[in-house]
Amino acid sequence: MNTKLVASLLVSLSLALPGSAAFAKPSCAKGAVAGAVGGHFLGKHHVLGAAVGCAVGHHMNKKQQKEQAQAQAQAQAQANAQAQANANAQAARNQQAAGRR
Repeated sequence: MNTKLVASLLVSLSLALPGSAAFAKPSCAKGAVAGAVGGHFLGKHHVLGAAVGCAVGHHMNKKQQKEQAQAQAQAQAQANAQAQANANAQAARNQQAAGRR
């Protein structure tokens, strides 16, 4: 039984991976393996499980990348605001120093 499971995983991955560049991503491979195992134990639907697992893995990866990009943009915006505040404070100090002369 274990050899059938391993064989079905290899076949499902070999069918899914060469089809598209999106399927070559690690997130797809992880999802495909998990889906194939789950599908195998839930009624011998390992190929369908691999396809769904790949789609879910790809979706989760896209979602994570989007969240990381938003966090990075927010951090950059904060850094820019802080730099602008520092520049304004330095300009104010320079004006005060020039007025004292």
